[in-house]
Amino acid sequence: MNTAAPPRQEKLLTLLLAGVQFSHLLDFMIIMPLGPELIRRFDLTTAQFGALVSAYTLASAAMGVLGLFWLDRFDRKRTLLAVYAGFILATLACGVASSHVALLVARSLAGACAGLMGAVIMAIIADVVPGERRGRAIGTVMSALGLSAVAGVPLGLGLANQFGWRVPFWVIGGLAGVLWLGLLRILPPVKQHLARGTDATQRNPVSTLASPALALGWLLTFCVVFASFLLIPYLGTFMVGNLGLASTDLPWVYLGGGAGTLLAARLVGRFTDRLGAGRMLAWLLAGTVGPHLLFTHLSPAPLSVVTSAFVLFMAVTSTRAIPTIALVSARVPPALRGRFLAVNMAASDGASGLSAWVSGMLITTTPEGALWGFGQVGWMAVAVTALSLCLLWTFNRSALPLKAATT
Repeated sequence: MNTAAPPRQEKLLTLLLAGVQFSHLLDFMIIMPLGPELIRRFDLTTAQFGALVSAYTLASAAMGVLGLFWLDRFDRKRTLLAVYAGFILATLACGVASSHVALLVARSLAGACAGLMGAVIMAIIADVVPGERRGRAIGTVMSALGLSAVAGVPLGLGLANQFGWRVPFWVIGGLAGVLWLGLLRILPPVKQHLARGTDATQRNPVSTLASPALALGWLLTFCVVFASFLLIPYLGTFMVGNLGLASTDLPWVYLGGGAGTLLAARLVGRFTDRLGAGRMLAWLLAGTVGPHLLFTHLSPAPLSVVTSAFVLFMAVTSTRAIPTIALVSARVPPALRGRFLAVNMAASDGASGLSAWVSGMLITTTPEGALWGFGQVGWMAVAVTALSLCLLWTFNRSALPLKAATT
């Protein structure tokens, strides 16, 4: 059984952890709309700016793998405070970077810390929040993605336009500093997992984590994210080049998508608790087939039609991670949960980078800016989603690897 916090403290902790998640998601997202200014300021090529974007996720994936060897050896509160402090310093360093190389190093350090933070946050939720409320807690934390799109990025861009590109990083660092103090004061020690490890898990954790039942969890996460990011990086280009939207329309479209994701995340979290994580994930996987095919085969249409299709696409696609994390984290023994989720985060980051590269190889751009082959990539996303359903069925049928996995 979990050592659960009192309900009131549990809600406060969940909101605090959602704030931490918001800060690092905003830090990741803000670099992309700052692209034109950074390219001009540092005289960057598109490849160099692409490296600034990808450095974050690649460093996150690499640190997730390294976290396999140590992440469950300490009190989770101390671990989160340490990596969050590193993230704050790296984000502030982004704001004072005087060259492209300095900014690249700072972005890599911020990504390395952020990947571990995400794993520790989910491990804390799995340790502290009872299973019957875990989906709702994960949904609250995951709603930070929608909130960063709805409020964070527009506010960050407004600050950049008004005061310069460095200010958003300083503001994110300041916000994160306040949240760090909140964690220090409010988050209790989370170290019950240190007393739960069986002799087998302590002697050979890698062997346990590589067991087929747990490795299936990583593969399931990889496929769920891979299917999504075959399409997500190219949605803006498709809407402008193929559907006839103006570039000035995109902020409003993404604002709607972020709001839809924010609302859907809370609902999916509640239904995950009510229906079970496996069943909810199955419904979401099946439910994304229609929106994926609809959007990738959409013809030029009015802004209201495109926005509606985009909101539906993002609401069902972005929330698939909620039951996925709830499902795979429940399978892992508490003594190994942090390390498992670190590698699971690495699988997610690797899937997002690899899928964007694969779809980029399959899509061509016309001189007018339209995308050719996006519809075929939509079918590929549906095929990978079908594979995810098969993996989910296999995962649900597989036996628990250890008795300690029951929480």
